[in-house]
Parts: sequence; structure tokens; C-alpha cells
Amino acid sequence: MQTQTQNSQDCISSDRVEGTSVYGSDGDKIGSVDCIMIEKRSGQAREAILDVGSFLGMGGSRHAVPWQKLEYDVDKGGYRLDVTEEQLKEAPSFQESDRERTISDQRHRTAVYDYYSTPVYW
Repeated sequence: MQTQTQNSQDCISSDRVEGTSVYGSDGDKIGSVDCIMIEKRSGQAREAILDVGSFLGMGGSRHAVPWQKLEYDVDKGGYRLDVTEEQLKEAPSFQESDRERTISDQRHRTAVYDYYSTPVYW
């Protein structure tokens, strides 16, 4: 039987993930988690929206990344992604002002999963 401490280490509040640094395959910081997209019916985290190149949330771009592509690195205190910053910048992206329209666009989401060679879940 797991103790309360063991269980709490398996889960994390979304507000603690938002703002967490993301590091590329070369170990350099490439952005931070803006938010997590959760599938309504299953409750599964499906994508992380990364904030790349902005200052205080302004400017820069947003990139959806399949959640399973991120791996938490205890030593860095952030997530690792198996691409470099340059590769991330080549991935499908969107501006914050287009967020709602873009994240619900099936073509955009398919392009994201194709870019990261990740099987779609839908």
C-alpha cells in the first residue's frame, strides 16, 4: 500500500506545472509550460502548450507538444523535450491571440503529432 507521501509524488497540481522550464535535447532551456490541455472525457493530459521566446508572457510563440514527449528531469527541476530550440521553432506554432481557434483545429493538432512522430490518441 502506498503512503500519502508516495501518492502525492505521482501527481502534481496543474498550477505547479505552468511556468515550469522546458529543456531541449542539448540541455538548454527552450521555453516553459504555459498550460496543459486535458481531454475532457478521459481526464488525460494530452498536450503541453509551451511558451517560447516571450518576455513576461508577451511576444514569442506558442507550441503544442504531445504530453508524452515531455519527461520530467529531477536534476533540472523541469521537463526535457527531445528536440533543440531550433527544431522546436520549426514545429507548428501559433500566437496567443489565436489560441482557442488553433488548439481546437484538428488539422493543426494532426500536424503537431506528425511533427513529433507521435501516434494520435483520437
